[in-house]
Amino acid sequence: MSQEWDAGRLDSDLEGVAFDTLAVRAGQHRTPEGEHGDPMFFTSSYVFRTAADAAARFAGEVPGNVYSRYTNPTVRAFEERIAALEGAEQAVATATGMAAIMAVVMSLCSAGDHVLVSRSVFGSTISLFEKYFKRFGVEVDYVPLADLSAWGAAIKSNTKLLFVESPSNPLAELVDIAALAEIAHAKGAQLVVDNCFCTPALQQPLKLGADIVVHSATKFIDGQGRCMGGVVAGRGEQMKEVVGFLRTAGPTLSPFNAWIFLKGLETLNLRMKAHCANAQALAEWLEQQDGIEKVHYAGLKSHPQHELAQRQQKGFGAVVSFEVKGGKEGAWRFIDATRLISITANLGDSKTTITHPSTTSHGRLAPQEREAAGIRDSLIRVAVGLEDVADLQADLARGLAAL
Repeated sequence: MSQEWDAGRLDSDLEGVAFDTLAVRAGQHRTPEGEHGDPMFFTSSYVFRTAADAAARFAGEVPGNVYSRYTNPTVRAFEERIAALEGAEQAVATATGMAAIMAVVMSLCSAGDHVLVSRSVFGSTISLFEKYFKRFGVEVDYVPLADLSAWGAAIKSNTKLLFVESPSNPLAELVDIAALAEIAHAKGAQLVVDNCFCTPALQQPLKLGADIVVHSATKFIDGQGRCMGGVVAGRGEQMKEVVGFLRTAGPTLSPFNAWIFLKGLETLNLRMKAHCANAQALAEWLEQQDGIEKVHYAGLKSHPQHELAQRQQKGFGAVVSFEVKGGKEGAWRFIDATRLISITANLGDSKTTITHPSTTSHGRLAPQEREAAGIRDSLIRVAVGLEDVADLQADLARGLAAL
C-alpha cells in the first residue's frame, strides 16, 4: 500500500488481541473510501505518479503495488491475516495448495539438494517430488512419518528440507513436530509442515519449532468448496525467496479467491470446532459398527498417537478414515449405497464428502507406493462436514448395509 495514505483510527488496533479477533480483522488496511468490509482490487497493473515513482517501486526502493502477479491489496490482506494466525513474519499466497509446495521447493532448493518427505503425504505431493523435482536434480527420499529415529538416520549432509503432513492424508498419522524440528535443525535442515488438515485454529507448527507452513486454502480455510488457493508462511528472509519465485513464475492467487478466503477465515475457529465435534461423534460410532475393520482418527483412544494429538493440537480435525470388509469391492459398494454424503475427493467443505483414496487421491501412485503409505483398497475417507451428525450416521448405515 502507498505510504501517502494514513488510515489512522479507521484501521483496528490489533496489539495483543486473540486468535478469533485476528481471524476477523488482521490484514485489513482501509482505503480513503472508509469501507468496513474487505475490498476487492480487480486490477492487473497500477499507475504511478511519475516515472521516478515507477522506477522506485519496480526496484523495491519504496513500498507500493507494482503488478498483480505478485502485489495486490486483496491478496496481501489474506497473506497478512494468515501470517497473524500462524505466528509467521510473512505469508505468500499461491494459486493452489500444490503451487504452495512447488514455490517452497523451487525457491529454497537447488539441483543437488536433498529433501526428506514423509511417506504419508497426499498423492499429488508424491507425484510432484517424484516426477518433477527429481527431474531437475533434487534428491528425494521418503521416511515413515512417526519414526523420529528414521528421520535422523536419513538426513544427509546436503539435506535442505524435511517435508511432512501432520495429520496426514488420509490416515491421520502424526509426527512430534517439536522433536522433528530439533532433529532437522541439528543437521542444518529446515522443517516444512503441511498444516492443511488442522489449520492454525487447531495447530500452529511454527510455534512448535517448524520453519515453514504450507496450506491448501482450497480446503478448510475456504470452508465451502468454492475456490482454489494456497499459502506459504514463515520467516521474512525465506518468504522473500518465495515472492521472487512468484514474481517470475507466476502461480498467483486471484484477488477474488483471496477475498473468498478472507471471508472463510472470519468463521474458521467456529467451523473447525463444529467439524471436530461431528468427526469425533462419527468416529466413535463407526468404531462400534459391524463391517468396520479399523477406524483412523486421532481423537479415538485407540489411535496410537492420541496423546501426541492432545499435546500439539487443539482439536483432532475433520477427516475420518476407516477400513471395511470386502476390499475394493466392499468399499465401492459402501460408497455407492450412500445417498446424502457427496462422492468427491475434495475435503474441507461444509458438506461431508466420501471417497476411495486408492482409486482417487492416491490412484496415480504405484501399488507398492500405496502399500508403503498404508493406503489399502479397503480404505474409505470421510471428510466430515457441518450437517447433523445423526443424518450422517444414517447415511453411513446405508453403506454398512451394502457390505
